[in-house]
Amino acid sequence: MIREENTNSSFLLKIKFVNNYQRLKRVEDTSVGWRVRAIRGATTVPENSVQAIREAVNELLDELEFHNQLDMDEIVSVTFSVTRDLDAIFPAAIARERAHWSNVPLLDVQQMYVEGSLERCIRFLIHFNTPNPNVEIHHPYLRHARNLRPDWTLAQAALTSK
Repeated sequence: MIREENTNSSFLLKIKFVNNYQRLKRVEDTSVGWRVRAIRGATTVPENSVQAIREAVNELLDELEFHNQLDMDEIVSVTFSVTRDLDAIFPAAIARERAHWSNVPLLDVQQMYVEGSLERCIRFLIHFNTPNPNVEIHHPYLRHARNLRPDWTLAQAALTSK
């Protein structure tokens, strides 16, 4: 009798193991090809005012959305950084006002100060999931921030002129 119970327990454990393995395998199969990718972008403002920052952030996000095929549900997080001379409003608060951005995890931080670096600059770093690891990414660098990544600015200008 004891031996029969042990055999039944072993059998049930084996079935449980196989079921769990099959469930994990299904999850694994659906995630094949998905990758986390990142988009960088930056802009500058002429002054530290709510209006100037709002205009620049909206322009930057418009450029981002126009040139990238982003599914807002696939965004992992967005980090905005601002130089120490910008404190009139949080860029994340502006992004949160936009359609489809209210559920995106957003964070504002102050960019490390380096003497001689670009002033009144707003940057972002966006991490997103994508089933296409080769998806074409446009990194928007606007206004005086174009000088931060001239290599990307020239490459993207060539792509848009085709």
